[in-house]
Amino acid sequence: MWKKPHTLEELQAACTSTLVQTLGIEFTAVGEDYIEGRMPVDERTMQPMGLLHGGASAALAETLGGAGAYLCVEEGTICVGLEINANHIRPARRGWVIGRATRLHQGRTTQVWNIMIRDEQDQLICVSRLTVAVRPSVQR
Repeated sequence: MWKKPHTLEELQAACTSTLVQTLGIEFTAVGEDYIEGRMPVDERTMQPMGLLHGGASAALAETLGGAGAYLCVEEGTICVGLEINANHIRPARRGWVIGRATRLHQGRTTQVWNIMIRDEQDQLICVSRLTVAVRPSVQR
């Protein structure tokens, strides 16, 4: 499934000085057909009522789905988000949330990814779907 070589260290290094680093998102596993990561529930990712911000969940989902999509395409190709949705099932108040992204569809010009986000007790926090466009990379 993966067409690009990858290590967790390489994925993390690619996110230096980005939103991913700012939110404390960490890649934790790349399996045969999934990619996983985690994000802290802390002052960076909470909304004023002391709960995990829905936008932070969406950022984790897009990070994982986007990284998976990127690893599934040939060199010289990029993936950019077209649409993301997120259903927030239950609140998270502290600790970590863990996301797992799996590919639902890979076409010539689009991919669709499913991302399930759970807390450390394995309770479902958020279900998200990400659609990405697959395009040739543009040299700057």
